[in-house]
Amino acid sequence: MHGMQKHHQMHFRGKFTLAALFVLSSIASGEDFQGDSVPLGFELSGHGEQVWVSQNGGFAFGFLSDSSKNDYFVVGIRYNLGNSDVNLPVWTVGGGIRVSENSTFRLSIDGSFVLIDGFSGSPVWNSNTSNLGVVKACLLDNGNLVLVGLEEEVIWESFNSPTDTLLPGQSLRFPQTLRASSLNSVTSPYSFGVRRSGNVELIWEDTVTYWSSQFASFVVVKEANFDEEGVFRVFDAYNASVWSQSAEDFSDPSVYLRHMRIDFDGNLRIYSWNGDLGTWKVTWQAVGNQCDVFGSCGTYGLCSYNSTGPVCECLSSDSLDFGMVFETGSRTYGCKAMVDLGNCEFGSSLLVLKHTEIYSLYPPHDVRLMLSLDACKDFCLNDSSCFASTSRNDGSGLCTIKKTSYISGYRYSYVPATSFLKVCSVPQAVDVHINASVPLYAQQSATLFHESKILTTALAIVLLISISAFLTIETFMFWYIYRKRKNHQMSIPLKDSQGLNYSGVIRLSFEEVKGLTRNFVNELGPNMFKGALPNRMPVTVKLLTNVIASERQFHMVVSAVGSAHHRNLVAIKGFCFEHDHKCLIYEYVRNGSLDQWLFNNNPNNQYRDSWKHRLDIAIGIARVITYLHMGCNQCIVHGDLRLENVLLDECLVAKVTGFGLGRLFEKEIVSSSETLPERDVYMFGEILLRIVCGKRDGSGENLMALAYEACQDGNLDAFIDARLEGIADWEEVERTVKIALWCMQNQTSRRPSMGEVVKILEGVISVDMPPSSTAFAIKDSIIIKGEQHECK
Repeated sequence: MHGMQKHHQMHFRGKFTLAALFVLSSIASGEDFQGDSVPLGFELSGHGEQVWVSQNGGFAFGFLSDSSKNDYFVVGIRYNLGNSDVNLPVWTVGGGIRVSENSTFRLSIDGSFVLIDGFSGSPVWNSNTSNLGVVKACLLDNGNLVLVGLEEEVIWESFNSPTDTLLPGQSLRFPQTLRASSLNSVTSPYSFGVRRSGNVELIWEDTVTYWSSQFASFVVVKEANFDEEGVFRVFDAYNASVWSQSAEDFSDPSVYLRHMRIDFDGNLRIYSWNGDLGTWKVTWQAVGNQCDVFGSCGTYGLCSYNSTGPVCECLSSDSLDFGMVFETGSRTYGCKAMVDLGNCEFGSSLLVLKHTEIYSLYPPHDVRLMLSLDACKDFCLNDSSCFASTSRNDGSGLCTIKKTSYISGYRYSYVPATSFLKVCSVPQAVDVHINASVPLYAQQSATLFHESKILTTALAIVLLISISAFLTIETFMFWYIYRKRKNHQMSIPLKDSQGLNYSGVIRLSFEEVKGLTRNFVNELGPNMFKGALPNRMPVTVKLLTNVIASERQFHMVVSAVGSAHHRNLVAIKGFCFEHDHKCLIYEYVRNGSLDQWLFNNNPNNQYRDSWKHRLDIAIGIARVITYLHMGCNQCIVHGDLRLENVLLDECLVAKVTGFGLGRLFEKEIVSSSETLPERDVYMFGEILLRIVCGKRDGSGENLMALAYEACQDGNLDAFIDARLEGIADWEEVERTVKIALWCMQNQTSRRPSMGEVVKILEGVISVDMPPSSTAFAIKDSIIIKGEQHECK
């Protein structure tokens, strides 16, 4: 995911690449600008439906609509070939910053290009060319957007800040890169650029090189250039070509339009325009076998082949099935996260994947050992930090232990490897085997006798169960009438008027709640009391006030939250719903809230000065939010994430409480798909900043601005909690602050999903610097009444 300011899409939910997703807004009114230049003060707006066309008519500049999100646009340059399907974007402002329709792109009087978001009214991108003598802007016939001075000198040009495409005449110089377009809410992990070694390489997450020019490493490279004849060349410091790659139609005079692009699938391709057919044709690609592109099917996906070409499938049935059609550049959903191995009810086991190779990341994420196939399997099963392993059966005896949750790979019939994926165990039925040494007629007789015996036994069991059930019901009715006469309502499983069972959460009368808490004598906090169940299990009772939900709505909320089980979630044990009294009964969490742990000067606040424990707490919170947003049957949002709602057990494991309760106090109870998970993302970002800096709410300081300034200046020691100085891993701290700032962006489309946040905090994927601090949200303005949002 390297970096997040180059947003091209929000999720793996689209059907096309960036090039196909962004089409020019239809021109229903307004006058287009055409010519080689525009003056200072020139302005374009998203709702103005105007474009600026180059002198030769080959390129157009304007607002490009995102067909997957009709309310958002990017600003950039596209081809101007008539048919919108082939009008591919070749450059976008800020690498694809998404803005609302009423936004404005302006060439200001001081000589800077400025993109102003209509949602916030704030600049989200600037060419930083103020007072440098700019007198006009030109859209050249080669697709280059330039700012020009009084002497016709070029002061700024789009060719010097490429996005995912190189046009003829455009160069790449270290450390410039092309970044693939993404169907996710953050940028693609795939990039292409000139490395320090001098090679040009395709790279996943700045970590894995999966294609390289592989010429002599001692060459000092000056630049790489794509020319009009369809040749991509690398030049040394003496302007000598040291490596080149040609399109199959290079020097063909009939081809007048070409470009090189790194596509969303991570492959680098040269495209040529076929004027007769009106289509783009691939005339070269770097990686011949698409499955050799690292992680080409994404997390939890496997790349394989069928009769039509490369396809994607999921590692296991615990993930969502999906497919990829590389020929048309379309893609559906990726695989969802596997089940949480830390919460396996029946322990874990290994799923055997034959002829399958799991991609390897560099250490410390992977461990390579010399083990046999069975030993490789057993090692992973017995290692709690192992997610998967791959055993090579090519005679090498190499066993790779995967210690990262990023799991992806490829499978063909001729791959000499077997992989093992750790999954949660499920109860297995007992198999009945027939002895193969017995003659067939004897087997059939034995089978008939066996089946007859089973039938007789089954009938007896059914009769016994029926009698037992009848007696049980009679006993229960007698007991219930007796208790009713005593005017004392016992705990019963939560049911609604249709008799549906709600996850075994027990219902208590208020008199019973008073008994559990000894009449509320042990107060833990406002409306929070400690109690104990009859089995002496400690619980926390939360008295609810201002509940306006009906009893049925109350049941629905408690049912949804009560059916969720996660290591980092405070479990609901029961509830009380009476006319004047409503409360929830939670498991008791011993070490109090994260707020108390961070800020109270209590000598028992063990490990508070440990960065590792703070990071582990943050990851735990992120994991449970991810689970409740995406891993349950329905999306459950919190809506009020605060330090006080995060509790710590005796092992300092974070446990979040209060999920889903916001709907109990709303005037209209809406389904969880209509809530705002983006608010949870924002509030989690705020929690992250407070974990890093150690400051309470109400400190009077603008944490977002302080964090951004410290991160931008490389001076995080001015922001981090002084108790962590000299202890914290600065790379982890920087990563945490950056993703916190991304979570707090004012446009929800720029915020990452919580699944992405988990991967960033774990260090599986990297993150770039977010936009300026003016793009941050105001906490009280996040939720807009009446809006409906789906979970990410």
